[in-house]
Amino acid sequence: MAIQDESLSGRLRQETLLARGRVYRFGKPTPLELLPIAGPGPEIWVKREDVSPIKAYKWRGACNRMAVLTPAESARGVVTASAGNHAQGVAVAAKTLGIRARIYMPRSTPRVKQTAVMTHGGEFVEIRLAGDSYDEAVAAAKLDQAASGAVYVHAYDDLKVMAGQGTLADEVVLSGQGPFDAVYLQIGGGGMAAGVSHWLKTYWPEIVCIGVEGVGQASMKAALSAGQPVTLENVDLFCDGTAVKRAGDLPFAVCQETLDRIETVTNAEVSHAIRTLWEGLRCISEPSGAMGLAAVLKHRAQLIGKRVLVVLCGANIDFLQLGLIAQSEGASSLKSRTIRVQISEREGSMLGLLDACFAGLNIADFQYGKTHGDQAWPVFTISADEPSLLEALPTKLDAHGYRWEDLTGAIDVAFRAIPQRGDLLSQPLFLRLDFYERPGALHVFLDQRLRGCASMCYFNYRQSGERIGRALIGLDFSTPAKRASFLESLPSHGEGYRLCEVLDAETSARLVG
Repeated sequence: MAIQDESLSGRLRQETLLARGRVYRFGKPTPLELLPIAGPGPEIWVKREDVSPIKAYKWRGACNRMAVLTPAESARGVVTASAGNHAQGVAVAAKTLGIRARIYMPRSTPRVKQTAVMTHGGEFVEIRLAGDSYDEAVAAAKLDQAASGAVYVHAYDDLKVMAGQGTLADEVVLSGQGPFDAVYLQIGGGGMAAGVSHWLKTYWPEIVCIGVEGVGQASMKAALSAGQPVTLENVDLFCDGTAVKRAGDLPFAVCQETLDRIETVTNAEVSHAIRTLWEGLRCISEPSGAMGLAAVLKHRAQLIGKRVLVVLCGANIDFLQLGLIAQSEGASSLKSRTIRVQISEREGSMLGLLDACFAGLNIADFQYGKTHGDQAWPVFTISADEPSLLEALPTKLDAHGYRWEDLTGAIDVAFRAIPQRGDLLSQPLFLRLDFYERPGALHVFLDQRLRGCASMCYFNYRQSGERIGRALIGLDFSTPAKRASFLESLPSHGEGYRLCEVLDAETSARLVG
């Protein structure tokens, strides 16, 4: 597939060859590893840019561009804008070459990336936070360039930057593991996708090159549809490294010829890919770094028997984001769904529901607060080792006469907005409990400890990935005597659970509202 602008194609090819002699002054080649996955699927090879000098591929383009600055340009210094990884590449080059660099980053840039920039660049770099998006940081950096005369080093819309990124494809070609049937390349501004797809098509003309973008940040898809780069009004920031509103002009010119198609992935699919990389290679990817794999896993059935290449393009993730990803629906290795079921507000009704319909299912999340005197609407997020058990749940609920609705993805469930009416409670008691993560632990507690003595008025439980699940439970008793008797007879450890705390009156009052 030839690029229509043969001058651009030839220059990019020549610059990639020249980049071979420049980039390895700043870093070493990265490995190519086979990703083991359970069950049928393609043979997946991962280019491990997460083990590069900056834990991302961006050092290649930034260093290649800055290595050719003239003495006069170097004296003026450089300015750039980056969501994080390009900034680190510029920092590495600045310190190695002794060039001053001002780096504009969005105010929302993860702290880990800001710290890494200063670590790599030391006294040669200055970070300036500007705007809430990459594009706003670019605007601020451009104003600096115009005022100071510094050289602007673009994160992707530059021939030498694209060529530098292409060296990772050169390493793949020289690895001896190819050719591959397909390559899945994540796209932000398009520099990496352009440089890599161009180089792979040069040596393996039959390879299928697929660009991958987030559903809420598909700027290259929009550009290809319009026939030219266009600016998106908003972009989703979950995959912050690819959150670019407008594809670069030069990358677009290359990608419209070298990419066979564009695919989009959801944040949940990216989270699942991050987990797959951890389980298979024990590596942690930032969200943007797992987008290519997310597209492969999305279509794994159609790719059975194929050899595919993905680029783990970065591992610069904020530590706090790891927890959110791990607890997300997409990160689960099991299929799940969230349902709300209507039951009567009386003792034993919750246990009856679990007995009748939830056998063999895993309760990953349980939210309930008493809001009505006669009816209750507990919300469960459930999964199963056997997908057929999950699929059979609606039929079971219908057969037993339960009214229910699917709340998968509901915003109030995601934010754990659990309402409760204190005026409906008589003698409430709140407990903090740990349940051992094994089938039946919750059921045993309800059956052995609550049957006939109390009704449930509040339940807040979510699996955490530990060997225990932490829960806050509210019980309501008809008389103070029954409440006191329950407390006296409740052991600190029991079958499937351990009691952590009986909440004091002040805390309980806040929960009752």
